[in-house]
Formats: sequence, C-alpha cells, structure tokens
Amino acid sequence: MGIAVKISTRVQYGVRLMIVLAVNYGKGPVFLKDIARGENISEKYLSLIIIPLRGFGLVNSSRGAYGGYSLAREPSQITLKEIMDVLEGDSSLVGCIRNPSTCPRVPICVSRDVWAIIGGKISDTLSSITLETLVKMSQEKIEKSIMHNI
Repeated sequence: MGIAVKISTRVQYGVRLMIVLAVNYGKGPVFLKDIARGENISEKYLSLIIIPLRGFGLVNSSRGAYGGYSLAREPSQITLKEIMDVLEGDSSLVGCIRNPSTCPRVPICVSRDVWAIIGGKISDTLSSITLETLVKMSQEKIEKSIMHNI
C-alpha cells in the first residue's frame, strides 16, 4: 500500500504548460492551441488553467498575430511550489493544519505533528525545484530516449 497523496489533474497539466513556456523562454510568446496540441491537453482546459497563472504574475499574455503566452520571470525564478499554490491553493495534508480551530485535540495530537512534518518536507522539496530544473530534466530524458532508439 502507498500513501494516498494525490496531485490534481489541474496541477499536473499546469506544470506541463509551464514547462513548455520555460522551454520557450526568451523565444517569444507561445499560442495556447500549440501547447494543447503538443501536450495532448484540451485547449479549453488549458485556458482555464492559464487564468490564475496570469493573475498571480507567473505568466504574461500578449494579443495579436504574434501574441500568446510567456513566462513573466526567468525559469530559474519560478518554483513548483508557486505553481501548485496558485493552482491548488493550500496544500496541507490534513484540515487541522490549515485550520487548527477545527479540532480540540490540536494541542495534544501527535499525528497532526507528523502530518505537519511531512507537509513541510513536501513544501521544501517543491520550493527547491524550479522550472529551469524541470527543463533540464526534460532535455535529459529526450536525449536518453533518442540515444536508446538509435
């Protein structure tokens, strides 16, 4: 049996969208339809995901024939935690961490302490992974795949 911590489809697709924008950083805006096609994700769904990313200043948009979307900051300056926080909100493992007043056992509850420790480790890990890191990991996977197929 494994741990039942789940990452939503919204976050999974949002991270993939942001990786595409990171790969194209400095090359100009990318059309959402091109990202959707390349990632095999519904353009309509991506259009809902891009709204909060733009609203929180992670993504810029431009209109016109040469319009589209681009990262608002360098890939090295955007973390996985930021993306998840924007798309998922609070990522506490249990409700009493987010809102301690909901449980009278908080002062004596050791299991809550464990969930808080685990949540902190997850948060630290997500904060240490940038889009730049993910782009490098993606490039390495592509290179290995090409070498394997030769």
